[in-house]
Amino acid sequence: MPSTLNATLPATDMPVVEQQAVVEKEASVEKQAYRDAMARLGSAVNIITTDGPGGRAGFTASAVCSVTDSPPTLLVCLNRSASVYPAFKENQVLCVNTLADCHESLSNLFGGKTPMEQRFDAAEWTRLATGSPILTNALVSFDCKVTQITRVGTHDILFCEAVALRRNDDSHGLVYFDRRYHPLMRQLAC
Repeated sequence: MPSTLNATLPATDMPVVEQQAVVEKEASVEKQAYRDAMARLGSAVNIITTDGPGGRAGFTASAVCSVTDSPPTLLVCLNRSASVYPAFKENQVLCVNTLADCHESLSNLFGGKTPMEQRFDAAEWTRLATGSPILTNALVSFDCKVTQITRVGTHDILFCEAVALRRNDDSHGLVYFDRRYHPLMRQLAC
């Protein structure tokens, strides 16, 4: 099946935009099959936090990745129907707190319906440049300002320029794979 990005469009009198829509419709994947396949894509576990005029908020996310190092930019995907969405949209700052292996229960708190104050009461926080909450014992924290927002389907993709960071080299990582948490240990040198 051709990629919708590189698909050759059929010769027709149909405008290119309509031709692309036909190719995309033909390339559609069933929603549950897509979700099941994505469960096999392991990723770091993060708690995304914000504070400002829109209030303090946070959520657990694995849909985070590096975009470029010049300027240092990450992307974070946020569902527009999430209860935290208005705070992130208004504040325009956030922190990507990458979790260590000891944070599984904290990840579950921020990933559920727990009231916001109880989420933040469960850990120690500090602040860097933007005022967003920084998890004191996170593996790494990227303190960011949101520079661009792109709408795709049900989510907004937040492009976030890192303005400060904090590392903790004494911890091991936490990844989410096959709908379960897994600690990520460093390999010892041979």
